[in-house]
Amino acid sequence: MKFGIFYELSVPRPWDQEAERTVINNALEQVRLADELGFDQVWAVEHHFLEEYSHCSAPELFLTACARETERIHVGHGIVTCVPEFNHPIRIAERAAFLDILSDGRLEFGTGRSATWVELGGFQADLDTTKQSWDEFVHAIPKMWTQERYSHEGRFFSMPSRAVLPKPYQKPHPPMWVACTSPETHIEAGDRGLGSLGVSFNSFADQENRVKEYRHRIQNCNPAGAFVNDQVNAINFLYCHADDETGEKTGLSMARYFNYLAGQLDMAKEVFPTPAYPTAGLLPSLRRQVAAPTERKSVPEGLTVGGPQRLVQVLKQWETTGVDRVTFMLNAAEIIPQNQVLESLQLFADEVMPAFAQER
Repeated sequence: MKFGIFYELSVPRPWDQEAERTVINNALEQVRLADELGFDQVWAVEHHFLEEYSHCSAPELFLTACARETERIHVGHGIVTCVPEFNHPIRIAERAAFLDILSDGRLEFGTGRSATWVELGGFQADLDTTKQSWDEFVHAIPKMWTQERYSHEGRFFSMPSRAVLPKPYQKPHPPMWVACTSPETHIEAGDRGLGSLGVSFNSFADQENRVKEYRHRIQNCNPAGAFVNDQVNAINFLYCHADDETGEKTGLSMARYFNYLAGQLDMAKEVFPTPAYPTAGLLPSLRRQVAAPTERKSVPEGLTVGGPQRLVQVLKQWETTGVDRVTFMLNAAEIIPQNQVLESLQLFADEVMPAFAQER
């Protein structure tokens, strides 16, 4: 099993001149260290209008900076919003190919369709068609990368024959992924030969069942791209400290604060009921957690916070579910001082990652 890191770039108020700059520069410092320590992926979301929760509206620029300041770590564009009101597929293909070149072929290309009413409503997107537009985009974009010239007549976009340039450095193209918040998305990922970016977690048993179904579907898939990306990523929080109690207390504070921010979001399903968004994803469980934050006496199942020995045990459980990689959020709204975040990364690399050395 491998390990990556994941960014929302949450910026707490008050927003003075330095607030966003500080968050971004802290993240870049963390990425540089993660690259040196052997983490193999860094992911950055695409979000718009989500005050404090995520100011990562131009992840391709953040990831370009990551790529130019590192040597080995892969840069995960996760996710690109594949909805025409947000992004035209030609521009998605062009920007992603350019990032792949600038990173010397280290791009991981994640896709999705957004889930918050703030974003979808802000761009005046049609909520009932976002899944169909995503599907059209993920089949068209790899053809733009691999064909000298490409033309398209579709429901959500059309284009005459043109050379979409530049072409990706990786051949035939970068690995493709989709963000998965529900069991049906894992199935859709498997059916299209896309990597599964898990962004929700209920239990180890549930995770294992999802991975098994994904593996089953991908064996007989019709790939959207030129090849199958048979990988499953899970997301988690990370805070590692030599003292188990300190690690748990600090890590839980981070997770709870992130859950609090997430709990303020207006999800599409709640504001605009539609069959296209049958679930609010993470939100119900997050709101239950933040309703009474002082009531939780123990660390939730699967959460990677605490001392190194505990983290090894928890991650071995993650490993048994069949996931290929766990990607970690390292902070939330800067509530953990930067020096402590860096120390956590270093301790994790020194005392936890060696337990998974054979798999790496």
